[in-house]
Amino acid sequence: MMKKLCALFILILVFTSIVGCSPKEEETNQLVISTWGYNEDKLWENVFKPFEEAHNVKIVLETGNNSERLTKLRTNPSNNVDIIYLAEAFAQEGAKEGLFEKIDYSKISNAKKINEKAQYLVEQGYGPAYTLNRAAIVYDPTKVDFEIKSWKDLWNPALKGKVSIPEISTTFGPAAMYLASNKGGVDITTDNGETAFKELEALKPNLVKTYTKSSDLANMFANGEITVAVAADFAFGRIKDGSKDAVFIDPEEGAYLNFNTINIVKNSKNKDLALQFIDYALSQEVQTKTAKALGESPVNVDVALSEEEAKNLTYGDKVEKGNIVEYTFVNSIKNQWVDTWNRILNQ
Repeated sequence: MMKKLCALFILILVFTSIVGCSPKEEETNQLVISTWGYNEDKLWENVFKPFEEAHNVKIVLETGNNSERLTKLRTNPSNNVDIIYLAEAFAQEGAKEGLFEKIDYSKISNAKKINEKAQYLVEQGYGPAYTLNRAAIVYDPTKVDFEIKSWKDLWNPALKGKVSIPEISTTFGPAAMYLASNKGGVDITTDNGETAFKELEALKPNLVKTYTKSSDLANMFANGEITVAVAADFAFGRIKDGSKDAVFIDPEEGAYLNFNTINIVKNSKNKDLALQFIDYALSQEVQTKTAKALGESPVNVDVALSEEEAKNLTYGDKVEKGNIVEYTFVNSIKNQWVDTWNRILNQ
C-alpha cells in the first residue's frame, strides 16, 4: 500500500511539472507596474493590453501619486513592483537611494530615438523619460494692459496683485526658482538659489498666492482672483474652461521642461520583461498612440504629429527651446529651499 501511495505521489509531481502549474512560474507571468491613476482606461487600451497579448503576460497596476508610491517602495523595497512611473524629481531620489536597477541600454533600441533634451537621463544609466511637459505662462490678455513675452514680465508693476506661481513642493516649484535666478542673471547652481530668493521677494507685491493644485489655479482664474500664472501645459485646458480668454505662451527665454520616467525596481523578478516593456513604451507606434489618445507629449523623435494633434503638447521647437531643471542639484538642496521659501513667501 505504501509503495502505491509513493508511486502516486511521484506521478502527481511529474504531471504538475509537465503542465506548468508551479506557483513560481505563474508569478513570472505577471508584470506589476506602479503608476498614476489617471487615464487608466486609455492606458489599458493603447499600452497595457497590446503588451499583454504580445508577450503572454498579465499586467497588474498599483496606483497613487508620486510621493505615495515612492514612499511605499522605500518602506518595502522587496515588494512585488517591477516597473515604476515617476516624475523626474522623484525618480532622481529613488535612483540616489538605490531603489532602481541600472538599465542595460543595449537591450533598448528605441532609447536612441529619445530627443536630445532627455538623453542625459539615459546617460545617467537609470530609467528613461517616456513623456514630458512644460511650465510656461498663462494669462488673460483682456485683463492685462501689455503683451507678456518674457519671464521678466511677471515683475512688471502693472501686475500688482494679479500673479500666482507654483508652490516649491510641486512639480514645477523648482522651475520658479530657476526662472527667478535667471531673471537676476545668475546660474542657480553657483549660488544655491540666493539670487532666486531675492528676486522672488521682489515679486511679492505681484503675487496673490502660491498654488499646490492645478484645480486651485483654475478656480483663481475663473473667479478673477488672478490674471497671470506660471503653469504647466497639462493644466491649461482646465484653466481655459473657466477663463475662455486665457492664453498659454512660451516666454522668449523658453519654457521649463519636466520629464516623466520609467524605472525598473531593484528587486524585480522580471527584469528582462521589464526591459522589453520600456523599449515598447518608447517605440514610435506606442508614442504616437499615447500622444493622440492620452495627450502625452512624445520623446521619440520619429513621432510625426499634425499641427492640430500637437497643439496642446510639448513637441517640436517647444522642446528644443525648453530649459532643463537639474533635479540632482535641486534634490540636494530642496529642504533648505523649502524653509527659505516658507519664510519669504508664505508668511
